[in-house]
Amino acid sequence: MHEIICPHCGKAFKIDEAGYADILKQVRDHDFDQQLHERLELAEQDKQKAVELATIKITSKLEMTSVEKDAEIKALKAKLDAGAVAQKLAVKEAQSALEKERDTLANDLKQATRDQKTAAELADAKLANELLKAATTKDTEVQSLKSGLERAQLEKELAEKSLKDKYETQIKDRENEIERLREMKARLSTKMVGETLEQHCETEFNRIRATAFPRAYFEKDNDARTGSKGDYVFRESVDAGTEVVSVMFEMKNESDETATKKKNEDFLKELDKDRTEKSCEYAVLVSLLEPDSELYNSGIVDVSHRYPKMYVVRPQFFIPIITLLRNAAQNSLEYKTELALMKSQNTDVTNFEKDLDAFKAGFARNYELASRKFKKAIDEIDKTIDHLQKTKEALLGSENNLRLANNKADDLTVKKLTRGNPTMATKFAELENDDDIDPD
Repeated sequence: MHEIICPHCGKAFKIDEAGYADILKQVRDHDFDQQLHERLELAEQDKQKAVELATIKITSKLEMTSVEKDAEIKALKAKLDAGAVAQKLAVKEAQSALEKERDTLANDLKQATRDQKTAAELADAKLANELLKAATTKDTEVQSLKSGLERAQLEKELAEKSLKDKYETQIKDRENEIERLREMKARLSTKMVGETLEQHCETEFNRIRATAFPRAYFEKDNDARTGSKGDYVFRESVDAGTEVVSVMFEMKNESDETATKKKNEDFLKELDKDRTEKSCEYAVLVSLLEPDSELYNSGIVDVSHRYPKMYVVRPQFFIPIITLLRNAAQNSLEYKTELALMKSQNTDVTNFEKDLDAFKAGFARNYELASRKFKKAIDEIDKTIDHLQKTKEALLGSENNLRLANNKADDLTVKKLTRGNPTMATKFAELENDDDIDPD
């Protein structure tokens, strides 16, 4: 027996071993459940903090990369604008020089023509011949100047054409560079030439499997017994067999010519169903859908407000999201290991208690059967005692009757028998007389 004092009224009372053990078990189970709940909450908080911190780091890095790319695009545009301005200035300067030279030659031609007319009017034949000779020479010079002007004009046109071709080539190169940078910003250099999105992700994972994920399982989900299946399942466990993290992956892509464009939200419900059926902790949609969405192009998108522990990423974040989730899970691995140990210990205690309860139940059953049979035997004995008591009473009654009969027999005399019976009195008298005359 154990004595327990009530913490409220201070009154002491005693209970047996079974009651005391039951109270201890209730207190121990309550404390164990409370500690287990608190540790699970701490583990979940640490995991969420790690995921959020890693997400913030990757998002910040992507924003910095995006800012650098935007700055590079702006610098290229500025260089392109400066080149266009320089081209216009060079063309304008060359045109001004040629126009100035042309005006000079035209003035010289007009002056030569005036001189020729003056010579014809004023001079005599000799002077006229000399003037004519001079005019001829001047005409030759004019023709030479005209040829030079035409040649300069042709050179100017060739220079303009060459300069135009050069800058058009530069402009085309800059436009191609800008388009490439825009494509890089949208898809961040994910090369998908000649391969599907699933093949790309599998290749990227297998490239670093041996070094980064030596104990990981990453295979296609071919189990469609439930009616649907995901694309890939990732699992990683420690040597003790405790699962660190598990992820269900779904890959979605479509060509630019597709008439009906799908959205990422169209596939989240089915992904959550596949994740639940395959018992995976996380779900990740690797998607190239909605290529112009700033939300999905900015980095890892957490959609846990729609479905728990679910993310949407671009292909370039396929490996980072695995690393992120794996590292976050490893931070809580100590809690998982301790939890598994506590569950194992609790299982041992539970099994012991089950065995003890089974023994108690069997003992109680056997005791009940024995008690029932013992009671039945006691009842039979009681019945037998009652029967013997009745027999005893009957024998005692018979003895009393025999005693009374004996007393009556002792009191019986011939005189009493013959009283009121003259015939019998006569007979007994005769007998007595016969006895009196007996020769003996």
